[in-house]
Amino acid sequence: MNLINERIKEIMSESSSLILTSIDLSKKIEDAVNTIIKCLEEKNKLIIFGNGGSAADAQHISAEFIGRFQRERESLPAISLTTDTSVLTSLSNDYSYDTVFSRQCESLVSKGDVVLGISTSGNSKNIENGIITSKSKGAVTIGLLGEDGGTIKNFVDISIQVPSKNTARIQEVHRVIYHIICELVERKIAEQS
Repeated sequence: MNLINERIKEIMSESSSLILTSIDLSKKIEDAVNTIIKCLEEKNKLIIFGNGGSAADAQHISAEFIGRFQRERESLPAISLTTDTSVLTSLSNDYSYDTVFSRQCESLVSKGDVVLGISTSGNSKNIENGIITSKSKGAVTIGLLGEDGGTIKNFVDISIQVPSKNTARIQEVHRVIYHIICELVERKIAEQS
């Protein structure tokens, strides 16, 4: 028996099963798509942040909007708050890591923007603080979360919760979800151009 091959099959089965289970999230994903489309139509921007792998996802989403996903179209305004190491390290050093997103949101978020916080646990204090600050600035907030949504689900306007405790599986489904969002937003914006 090839144990490596068996484990590969188990992981792929777990991942695909969770993706299929997450079809139940389609209404919330649709709400997120429509919210982002409205934001962009009104000449506002998308601001995204997360920690670790979710920070990389924030950068990935921003790149898909500013560059392109599948279609040639105008660049769409999206900012990942995870890319400026000088800002991140100075805020962590001078204040605390819990402020790295809220402090940026304080100056960068405008009324009508959409703010997307990504947290596999739903309990990242810096994500929660960024969401709270963004709401106070008049942004619509979306949480791309895992497990039961943690504390963050209580602060966002739209909570998309992948029903798993396995971080890797949650991140895999998050990628499917944000690719869906990118595709559908891009399609609508391209049709209007």
